[in-house]
Amino acid sequence: MGVSTSSPEKGISVVTVDFPPVNALPVNGWYALADAVRAAGRDPRVRCVVLAAEGRGFNAGVDIKEIQTQGPSALVGANRGCFEAFAAVYECEVPVVAAVHGFCLGGGIGLVGNADVIVASEDATFGLPELDRGALGAATHLARLVPQHLMRALYYTSRTATAAELHAHGSVWRVVPRDELRAAALELAREIAAKDGELLRLAKAAINGIDPVDVRRSYRFEQGFTYEASTVGVADRVRDTFGRDTFGGERDGAQA
Repeated sequence: MGVSTSSPEKGISVVTVDFPPVNALPVNGWYALADAVRAAGRDPRVRCVVLAAEGRGFNAGVDIKEIQTQGPSALVGANRGCFEAFAAVYECEVPVVAAVHGFCLGGGIGLVGNADVIVASEDATFGLPELDRGALGAATHLARLVPQHLMRALYYTSRTATAAELHAHGSVWRVVPRDELRAAALELAREIAAKDGELLRLAKAAINGIDPVDVRRSYRFEQGFTYEASTVGVADRVRDTFGRDTFGGERDGAQA
């Protein structure tokens, strides 16, 4: 259990997340993931990183129970941990291929939205259920996967999109049967790793440098609203009702 790194082939490093039962990462898990990705990217022998997961799904976001039991300190820790993990993927010195199976939710969107390429299994689904969890964030990264108006619809409704739908939008490179996912990700990683290592690192830096959105700044801006929702009590109220509220009468200005 935790985050592990393996080197199945020359030039390829696989960083695997395994936090049963659903890969909802605790604060230390996000930091461990960030450290593993950064370490792989710094290794001069590595030319491509594959980000993968064990278990039922790729990622279910943050560990809500940890936040509920430990309070504000855990919320701040989760915010900072997610920020570091997402940044580590984006800033990794070599290309990152995300191998996604099952559910990819919340923080999972932050990871794959910052990856260079996504390979997904046929059962993969992608979404931000944040409004049902009393949180906000990662719209920055969802906007890198789908067009702007679809991003808004998915965000406001907490609906998910399938791997096939994202493939149609061009954000998923390839969709394969579940049992072929790891092989497909490694096949792509192998093709990338065949390029000159120094030139790959320059290419990654160059592509990041022409990005139209500063993903670190944009996501940090979003996180401020997550903290605000927690401070004024909205987050707890929504989590307590599992997102099923509530028109709240006077709170929403409704008339009896």
